[in-house]
Amino acid sequence: MSNKKAQPQMQVNIELPQDLEAVYSNFALITHSPSEIVIDFAKLLPNVPRAKVYARVLMTPMNAKLLHQALGQNLEKFEEKFGEIKTPEHKFEEEKPIGFKK
Repeated sequence: MSNKKAQPQMQVNIELPQDLEAVYSNFALITHSPSEIVIDFAKLLPNVPRAKVYARVLMTPMNAKLLHQALGQNLEKFEEKFGEIKTPEHKFEEEKPIGFKK
């Protein structure tokens, strides 16, 4: 048995500014130091050999691990509802080509 008392969960009010702009990212660069994880979110376009960073997020290693767990749980829920997310390692093939055809 543990002598630890259960901590009551604190309710956090989230404020989203009205002018907050959503940023699309299809490329992320992740670096770290002993005390921080840095994630740069970028947009990479086809046939363009550079990516522009649109957002940088810094967090502690513990918060990065908690984000990793939360993201994993949300991806599991997504796949339960919509099916498996296929990646190149799992023989991903485009069902419908993206773009215009003549």
